[in-house]
Amino acid sequence: MKFGKLKSIDNIDFTLPPDAAATNLFFERKEKTPREATVYIGCTGWSMKEWVGKIYPPKTKAKDFLHHYSRQFNTIEHNTTHYRIPDLTTVEKWRTQSADDFRFCPKLPQTISHRNDLGMVSGNLLEFCDAIQGLQEKMGCCFMQLPPYFKPDKKVILERFLEVFPKHIPLAVEFRHEDWFSKSGELESILESLRRHQISTVITDVAGRRDVLQMGLTTDTAMIRFVGNDFHPTDYTRIDEWVERLDTWIGRGVKNIYFFCHEPDNILAPELCHYFFERIKKIEGVKTRGPKFYESGEGGQLSLF
Repeated sequence: MKFGKLKSIDNIDFTLPPDAAATNLFFERKEKTPREATVYIGCTGWSMKEWVGKIYPPKTKAKDFLHHYSRQFNTIEHNTTHYRIPDLTTVEKWRTQSADDFRFCPKLPQTISHRNDLGMVSGNLLEFCDAIQGLQEKMGCCFMQLPPYFKPDKKVILERFLEVFPKHIPLAVEFRHEDWFSKSGELESILESLRRHQISTVITDVAGRRDVLQMGLTTDTAMIRFVGNDFHPTDYTRIDEWVERLDTWIGRGVKNIYFFCHEPDNILAPELCHYFFERIKKIEGVKTRGPKFYESGEGGQLSLF
């Protein structure tokens, strides 16, 4: 079965699991701080010509997509970097063309995440970090999506990776192999390692793999990858529940939230982002912004709801 794919979602229990023990432990150890958080909302790319006249102004040229994307959304799940390490010129172009408050969340290249040495021996890890730190103040949180075959028996390699990854570059890690979640103690053990190294987790909410939906926080940054189902009614009720959970986490000390919306047809992802934005902005202590939409055939913008 492909990750997250189901023929029908009619009988899926979408209730969010309770917080992991590691989450409660993190909050108990965390110093009390004012209730305030920045919420970053985004999609998985900006190269959507279908967005012209919708969230990009009419007649927008491809070369200006990033400019307009970064003024509609304040972050991106930057998957381009998963397939190649960008050169310094490209990184500088991203930085200068994006809005001042915009944050990139680059996905670690597969030459790192999908190699037995996690890029440490090959030099790919160093090359990537040297390039991506050129984002400077536009750096959000990098994330590493471990492959489905990366099991807990490779934990020693991961531990070494956590030790050598540059501390000045924020990082979150996503686990996909079921043994991390089904074998007693494996998840809690690795979450403690992430907490110790001040590395965050990626929480993926997708219909077809409820078994990998873990609610473990290890830093005051939460990264959520939310996969919808073509605007099925559960897309909205699931987001509503996420807003409630994030409200609780903000009250307990979460400071940065990255919420990435996916749809099977990602052309439609902005609508999901907008729905989330309209609800999360009402939460006490939240600083955020979200997209507005251009009315077809008109120059002005309008809100969907």
